[in-house]
Amino acid sequence: MNTAPPSPPTGRTDDELAQQDIPSMLRFGLSFAGPQRGALFGDGAVGAAVLLDRLGVQPRAVAFLAEVVRSGGARYAAELPEPVPGDAAVALVRSWLEAAATTARGIDGDEETARWLDTVTELLRLRHVYRFRSAGE
Repeated sequence: MNTAPPSPPTGRTDDELAQQDIPSMLRFGLSFAGPQRGALFGDGAVGAAVLLDRLGVQPRAVAFLAEVVRSGGARYAAELPEPVPGDAAVALVRSWLEAAATTARGIDGDEETARWLDTVTELLRLRHVYRFRSAGE
């Protein structure tokens, strides 16, 4: 029984995607449209989902965080004592939120950050569904 998710279409492994500099991807992806934004919402979101999955973060926690960013902004979310459950996950997510807060401008920037978190949520959810279905085989 293989419970590992399949390799992404880019041919990059989970380990390769997880090693990306996601804070830098957020800074550039939120600042510039085009390839930087595509990389952020593509490989960056997949890498973020891999990291959060490995730390046991549930998709609903990331979905809730996206709503916090929409309501209060990336800076506000970065200053929360526990934006997601777990010490290692807090440090990781806080680095992402701080990177976004340095670049996201106003409501539109916060909305773009929240949309990225929504993308991470869906990818994380897909990983969970795939693992559940694979375990049943």
